[in-house]
Amino acid sequence: MRVAHVLRKYDPSEWGGTESAVLQLTTDLGRLGVGSVVYAPRLAARKSGADPFAASGCDVRRFSAHVPVMGLSAERRRQMVAVGGNLVSFSLPASLWLESGLDVIHSHAQGRLGAVARLVARGRRIPFVLSIHGGAYDLPAKVRSELKTHDAGGFDWGRAVGVVIGARRLLGQADAVITLNSREAELIRERHPGCKVVVEQHGISTALYAPDRTGEAKAAFPGLRGRAVMLVLGRIDPTKNQDWVIAEAAALARRHPTIAIVLVGSITHKEYGDALKARITREGLDRSVVLLGGLPFADPRLVGLLQMARAVVLPSLSETFGIVILEAWAAGTPVVSSRTSGASALVEDGVNGRLFDLDRPETFHAALDVVMGQPDLARRWGASGRSKATAHFDTSVRAARMKALYEELIGEKNALRHT
Repeated sequence: MRVAHVLRKYDPSEWGGTESAVLQLTTDLGRLGVGSVVYAPRLAARKSGADPFAASGCDVRRFSAHVPVMGLSAERRRQMVAVGGNLVSFSLPASLWLESGLDVIHSHAQGRLGAVARLVARGRRIPFVLSIHGGAYDLPAKVRSELKTHDAGGFDWGRAVGVVIGARRLLGQADAVITLNSREAELIRERHPGCKVVVEQHGISTALYAPDRTGEAKAAFPGLRGRAVMLVLGRIDPTKNQDWVIAEAAALARRHPTIAIVLVGSITHKEYGDALKARITREGLDRSVVLLGGLPFADPRLVGLLQMARAVVLPSLSETFGIVILEAWAAGTPVVSSRTSGASALVEDGVNGRLFDLDRPETFHAALDVVMGQPDLARRWGASGRSKATAHFDTSVRAARMKALYEELIGEKNALRHT
């Protein structure tokens, strides 16, 4: 079996949760005899460094893609590619059509790229699977509004292309839709009756986080020695809401003088990142807040940071799943998260972490007080999280279920051919 995986973005220097999930999936599918080829937009400039997908044995194909909005600045275009732009590609259809030996096309992109993948799959009479990573309907109003303003100030000529290729009908015409939580699944079924919706949560290779890597982290970041690390892991972007934690940093430092709020993630929204840095300097938080930038997937320094952290903090406005939660648990670290739909479905409050309300900062401080003041309890939460991640979210189990789904859909297509 051979599967084409279509990504909306793949830049190893701006690694994110979707890339982690797809890499884990393709790696474990490979162990089950399923070959994978990854399709992603061509990078604006050639970059040095490792290519995790190629290193794992995947073929990687780059296609031309464009932000179909006139009148935008170069920086705005870059942000749209990095986070929320609905891209158009005129080379992807031919590339997918000419790819030999495909049995399934699995798109991890919605919008116009997903619609192109669906059209090619239909033409080739093979199954089309769509994974919803960032949410289709299960999105807070603030996040939905932000996504709608990505083309503000320009003319989106890609809308006409979207109408022609049926981008708005994408979910209803997929052979299967993979979603990360039951709430999203319910909303999709309500809007697309008859759609085959499968709830399949992300997984991770828990073995990656078993060896002790704290020595590598301490050697790389000596300023963190002897500090109580609160790790905020995720791309620097308004949806990830790091500014909310910065607003609480002064109070945290007064309550816990040894605390180090460590932000790890590439800046995908430059204006937001610049404002974040300016606020840290303006409010004199350089001692309490440390920005380390992005670290490669499974980098020993990153694993070590996860292991040495007292807690991993997720202040996100929206997380339909939150693979960072699994990474924290695999490292034996508890999670302190805002009440997003993904975190609420994963975190058992007071068992493997704590949940807090963004509109009630006192709930956040209460959670951090427990982590800092009761380290034995925090370690038990981390151990409970690791047990849950190992038992329910190891990638080998997820890959076997995905392969079975592919086989089921291939069988259905073959049956239709002979009726």
